[in-house]
Amino acid sequence: MQKIFRIKLGIVFFVFLYFFFPSLICADSQGQVKIFFVNSEYSLQSKDKIQTTLLKVSQEGYFYVEDEWYKNLSQDDKKIIDQNLEILSQEFDKKIYPKLTSFYGQEWKPGIDNDTRITIVFHQMKENHIGGYFTNIDEYPRLQNPASNEREMVYLNTQALLSQNSKSYLAHEFVHLISFNQKERLRGVTEDFWLNESRAEYAPTYLGYDDEYQGSNLQQRVKLFLSAPSDSLTEWKNQKNDYGIINIFTQYLADQYGNSILADSLKSEKTGISSINAALLKAGFSQDFSKIFTDWTITIYLNDCKFGEKYCYKNQNLKNLRINPSLIFFPATYKTQFLLDYSISQWSGNWYRIVGGEGKLTVRFAGDLKAKFQIPYVLCQDSSNCKADFMILDNLQKGEITFDNFGKDWTSLTLIPSIENKTSGFGSEEDIYNFSITASMTNTPQEEKLIQDLKARILELQKLISETQARINAILAKKLVCSKIESNLHYGLQNNQEVRCLQQFLKSQGSEIYPEGLITGNFFSLTQKAVVKFQEKYAAEILTPYGLTQGSGAVDLATRNKINQLLAK
Repeated sequence: MQKIFRIKLGIVFFVFLYFFFPSLICADSQGQVKIFFVNSEYSLQSKDKIQTTLLKVSQEGYFYVEDEWYKNLSQDDKKIIDQNLEILSQEFDKKIYPKLTSFYGQEWKPGIDNDTRITIVFHQMKENHIGGYFTNIDEYPRLQNPASNEREMVYLNTQALLSQNSKSYLAHEFVHLISFNQKERLRGVTEDFWLNESRAEYAPTYLGYDDEYQGSNLQQRVKLFLSAPSDSLTEWKNQKNDYGIINIFTQYLADQYGNSILADSLKSEKTGISSINAALLKAGFSQDFSKIFTDWTITIYLNDCKFGEKYCYKNQNLKNLRINPSLIFFPATYKTQFLLDYSISQWSGNWYRIVGGEGKLTVRFAGDLKAKFQIPYVLCQDSSNCKADFMILDNLQKGEITFDNFGKDWTSLTLIPSIENKTSGFGSEEDIYNFSITASMTNTPQEEKLIQDLKARILELQKLISETQARINAILAKKLVCSKIESNLHYGLQNNQEVRCLQQFLKSQGSEIYPEGLITGNFFSLTQKAVVKFQEKYAAEILTPYGLTQGSGAVDLATRNKINQLLAK
């Protein structure tokens, strides 16, 4: 009887542990070898299975690393990886896990594996998936999906263990794990891809990982956005550019309306734009998602609070972020008219800046009848004196605006058309809509004569300026002693001594880098192209460590270090 009693007591104790401390029953042990299913589309060698070893067990996570990659490392590299895993696991336990679950909500716990820890698998991935990924397949039994690992888990690129952004990558993917539980499991709905990624993209900023801007995940996203600013917010093709627009817009949304909008929309039975609108209403805001997106398209052009509190970023790392619009130039003739045809998709920003000419400017817009366009515009006297307004369209999606004394009272007009009527059902291939812009400029005969006289005078001045600039460059070339560049330099800087230093250095690199060889102190397209050529010449030191293949044209820390290294020789 005593033996039977002990057996029963042991069973009761086991059941108690199973229900109240499941991780003690199911826990993996450090050094354990395990085979995991992986996504062959992301795998560097297109594998669907890999063998891994559990190198680190923390309070909240299991950290597995692909054997094939780890075993080929040198002993010194292995020590670095082990140290980085230790740091990352502590960061996950003390910051990523508690803060994100407190903000966004809990993941499925103890989950399908009846284990309270999250499994993080590092495996070799293709370059265009440098961060990592999450798949909800793992949240279902293998009977339903044979490729399920039956765990709460995320996957990170092995290269992340060598990156300063490993914490950001892990935070991003962990948000997807939370989102699955909050939306699919608890509420039985599937979130829009773009919004699912938006919340994950904001995680590094929320955790403070983007505070140090240089080399941060945010800086990478800014570069992606500026390379394709008209990418659609809601059309998700799972390409690098998609992450640029997603991140930059979400930063604005959280800046202006509070990051609780992201958390509240996640804990809602609604999805996509509807969930954002519900969260805005709950927070007491009268603006809806469409109004916010329109304001953002103006902000990303002006980005200055003096034009309106909704037309700027509060994040100091984004205070200088502005797009360069497509330029439409009017020659100074008596009468000029042109018609331009364009096409755009839903929820994408588009910017067209009209400059030049002098007289009465008339602009007409005609859009696809299948869409509902928004046409804000920005009218400027100069870069510091602008106002935003809207072109009113009729039921045929047509509108017209006129400005007298354009070129005198106003120096530029920027049209910012967008389409915002679709609110759900977004995919990877959205419809394209056409529209046209017709602009005409008329002058009086007296103005035309004055224009011709001025044009002649301009030609004389241009010749004089060219001669003077050549003399200035000759003097500067003699006087300028360039030994070190102290600041990051970027497109748009003017009359800057360090830009002159940069141009002198680029000139010294030969005609294959900077064939024009101009030393003006102005950082415009010729200097930008020369910087790109220099970055790609030394790609192994400047680009490759950050997972980049093309130069950005901006002198950031890595580029500056290489320049200073060569200057010191």
